[in-house]
Amino acid sequence: MLQETRLHRIRALLSTLGQVSTERIIKELGISRETARRDIIELEAQGLARRVHGGLVALDATPEPPLTVRSSVMAREKRAIARAAAQLLQPGQTVFLDAGSTTTMLAEELRSMSGLTIITNSLNAALKLCAAEEHDALNNQVILLGGSMLAGAKETRGELTVGEIYRYRADVALLSPVALDAKQGASSFHTHEAAIARAMTEQAGRLILLADHTKLGLTSRMSYASIRQIATLVTDSGAQPLPAFNALKALLPQVLLA
Repeated sequence: MLQETRLHRIRALLSTLGQVSTERIIKELGISRETARRDIIELEAQGLARRVHGGLVALDATPEPPLTVRSSVMAREKRAIARAAAQLLQPGQTVFLDAGSTTTMLAEELRSMSGLTIITNSLNAALKLCAAEEHDALNNQVILLGGSMLAGAKETRGELTVGEIYRYRADVALLSPVALDAKQGASSFHTHEAAIARAMTEQAGRLILLADHTKLGLTSRMSYASIRQIATLVTDSGAQPLPAFNALKALLPQVLLA
């Protein structure tokens, strides 16, 4: 693995956790202790983090890394979460999907199902759902929400997107938060992402959150759903030892381990 890729992945962990131990870096990236030490020194030299005993601490709140980077972090866990979430859906349902690495994996899983109406602002998810020959019939109806796009964006956003969401009623919203906390609920870093997630939450009969264990017990800048609004959490087995997981399990109607 190239150092640039490793540094991106470590930054992805920092943006979610705020701090990360050397042991966590070694485990997540599958690298040696010496390589981890060099990467920690390099991130500090670039002014992106501060070294502390046993690891790194983020200097301040930073946006989520690009989707291409997030897709490679906790990929196995996210895939398991996506598969478990797909089992919660039934033909005939209308579902919202927001834009994220886990929901993109969920879109891949939903291709094998049929009879769903899937509404999303994610270009990646829509393309995964429509991956077929030109004249083939799709198993599901796919609706891509309109809206504004920025350079490099793989999602629609803005007032037009939020306005379109309010035209629909869905049975289920499947969303992937940046952070999930027992007191603060689900949150995102960007205002536009939180606005979309909030609208989908309000327009759905049931909210299912897809969050790997690194997101539990954390908060980000923009809250979009309270604990009372969450029907189901799907996370990975790595969450079991975490106090944050037990706090969420005590409050939520349904918690599933993938």
